[in-house]
Amino acid sequence: MNEELTMVEEGRVEEGKYVYCIIKSPRPREFGQIGIGEGTNNVYTVHFSELAAVVSDTPIRIYDPTRENVLAHEFVNETVMREYTVIPMSFGTLFRTEEDIVELLKSTYQAFDDVLEKMKDKIEFGLKVLWDREKVISTIETENEEIGRLKEEINRNAQSSTYFARMQLGRLVEAALEEAGNRYVRDIHETLKPAAVASRSNKPIGDRMILNAAFLVDRDREKAFDEAVKEISHRYEDLLTFKYTGPWPPYNFVNIKLKLEKATG
Repeated sequence: MNEELTMVEEGRVEEGKYVYCIIKSPRPREFGQIGIGEGTNNVYTVHFSELAAVVSDTPIRIYDPTRENVLAHEFVNETVMREYTVIPMSFGTLFRTEEDIVELLKSTYQAFDDVLEKMKDKIEFGLKVLWDREKVISTIETENEEIGRLKEEINRNAQSSTYFARMQLGRLVEAALEEAGNRYVRDIHETLKPAAVASRSNKPIGDRMILNAAFLVDRDREKAFDEAVKEISHRYEDLLTFKYTGPWPPYNFVNIKLKLEKATG
C-alpha cells in the first residue's frame, strides 16, 4: 500500500473520517456542514452501543495546524458541547473507515465511558494572568521598608553608591518579585477554588505571564466561577491583566491522543 495514504489505484483521493470528539448518544445526530477542510463537510455521529464519535468525511491527509484548521476543529467541539459532555480528540485525528472507528469505540468502550462519567456536565475555562512588572516593583518599593530604604540611600548618594549596594538592591527586588508573584498566584487559586472542580497549571509564556491555568467547572457553577474571576481581577486591576477564555471542552483534563499511522507494506 502506498505509504503516503493519499491516492487509491484509480487516482482518486482516498476518503477517510476526521474525528473531533467522543460523546454518549444512542441515537444518530447531525450537527451541520461545519466540518474541517475545503467546502462544507457535514458533521455526524458514528456509533457503538451508547458511545458515538463525532466525525466528518475528509480526504486522508495531514492537516496543518493553521489558524483556520484549528478554529474549525474547535468550533465543532464547541457546537457539540452545547448539548453533550465531550471527550475532545487531538487535532488531526483521522481514521480510514467507519468500521475502524466502531472498533475503536468497542475496544476502548469502558475507558471512554468512565471518562465521560467523570467529565459529565463539566466545562473548562482558561486563565492567563500577566503583570506590569514596573508597577509591581513600585508597589514593592513602597511596601518593603528594607528595599525602600536601600533605594533611597543609593539615590541620595548616586555618585558614591557602591556596586555592592546596587547588587544587593537588585537581589532584594528579584526575591520580592518572586514572592509577590507566588502570592498573587496563590490568591487567585484560593479565590477560584470554591467554584471549580479542579485546576491545572501550565507553563507561563513569556516574561510577563505569571499564571497559565485551566479550570474544570460544573456547568451549574459557571456563573459563580465568572463572578470569582471578576472579583479577583478587580482586586488586582492596577497590577495584573487577566485573559479569561471559555467555556471549552475539557482539553486539559482529558488526555486522549490518537494519530493516524502510515500503513506499511
